[in-house]
Amino acid sequence: MMFQGLKREIDQVAKDKGIDRMVIIGALEEALKQAARRKYGLERAIEAQYNQELEEIELFEFKMVVDAITDPDTQILLADARADDPEAEVGDEIGVKLDTEEFGRIVAQTAKQVIIQRVRDAERDIVYDEYQDRQGEVVNGIVRRFEKGSIIVDLGRAEAVLPVKEQVPRENYRPNDRIRAYVTEVNKASKGPQIILSRAARELLIKCFEQEVPEMYEGIVTIEAAAREPGGRSKIAVASRDGDVDPVGACVGMKGSRVQAVVQELRGERIDIVPWSPDPARYVCSALSPAAVSKVIIDEGAKSMDVIVPDDQLSLAIGRKGQNVRLAVQLTGWRIDIKSESAMREVAEWLARAVGVVEGCGEPEAEILLQQGITSLEDLADVATELLTSLPGIDEAGAAAIKAAAEELAVEKREEDERRRLEEEAQRAAEEEARLAEASAAAEAAPEPEAGADENTSEAGSDAGPAEGTN
Repeated sequence: MMFQGLKREIDQVAKDKGIDRMVIIGALEEALKQAARRKYGLERAIEAQYNQELEEIELFEFKMVVDAITDPDTQILLADARADDPEAEVGDEIGVKLDTEEFGRIVAQTAKQVIIQRVRDAERDIVYDEYQDRQGEVVNGIVRRFEKGSIIVDLGRAEAVLPVKEQVPRENYRPNDRIRAYVTEVNKASKGPQIILSRAARELLIKCFEQEVPEMYEGIVTIEAAAREPGGRSKIAVASRDGDVDPVGACVGMKGSRVQAVVQELRGERIDIVPWSPDPARYVCSALSPAAVSKVIIDEGAKSMDVIVPDDQLSLAIGRKGQNVRLAVQLTGWRIDIKSESAMREVAEWLARAVGVVEGCGEPEAEILLQQGITSLEDLADVATELLTSLPGIDEAGAAAIKAAAEELAVEKREEDERRRLEEEAQRAAEEEARLAEASAAAEAAPEPEAGADENTSEAGSDAGPAEGTN
């Protein structure tokens, strides 16, 4: 099958589409092969081959060389075979070249369909290979359209999807807006590579800092952990391999320029940068910043901490709707229980009362128990006897008495806490009722406007207008 300038056309398509020319040649061969099978039948052994010298795709039908033909579709006489191949012998299988000129429009249509499909497949493979290597990177794109809440982003050679669950609720986009996002995964789908993006991923926060902080690129400063509530607040813990480089200062930058660049990229998300430490207590204290911590009680087995803060720092440590402590838990991996100093003093008093059933014991022993992680009467009632007997002046009988007293006091404390809660609720209800009564009285006491006041005012105004204009 002869095409004028076929080689040139193949090279041009390969260049324009960025596809290997052998893929296009294979598509042409397959197209002609399918057209021949449509004409001659699927049972015929037909193959296609591109001849580069002649710029021609040749068709060959393979037949068995025989002395007498019983099946003309699959056999050829020895004399006819030797016309094409002088060395042919009976039993050989030779390829007989077929005339392709008679295929005409059918071949052209089939070739077009096969080539288009092969080119699409090749383009999908190229895009998949390119973005598979970019998984875990931050890419730039343009918002094109919206589909069922998902945002379709144009990355240039491919389109990506930003699903609803990977979007930040407070961020809004319109078509043609520029967007930066993190590539979470690349799937090889039937309709082409499906590139999944994220604006809510914690990795986006990390990548933004790595792009803004040169010390991270050089490996001097590293992000050891990160926690994020997209659109609200984030925390990162950073460390330095060089004692002369302050990791927090490197991330903040001159006058906060580096961290502000990340904040702008994340559309105003608050970011706390804290120093990482191998000491869990120090690390947790840093993670709870900006709140100040008075004392930490560690339970290594349960990997939990009771963090005691001044009364005026309690709300700051917990954060709005528990956000600060929640992020600190994500950042450190420790379970954190925030308690105020006054609450801990009250707990210490109850523990001292329980321990006080043993003569000579009281506040010092209660303080030791607190340091051992016994932060409630229930804990004291369930504590191992060995821990109590390890304290000076307490034997097994004394330990049993302390545990029994702790059980009784726990009931008393729960009743007292419930009574206090009810009193506080009653007080709040009374204050709210008084406020409403005061507002109602103020509304009733306000003078009502006289019936003709508005009309008189309007008339006076209308009379005054022309007078001023005349003057």
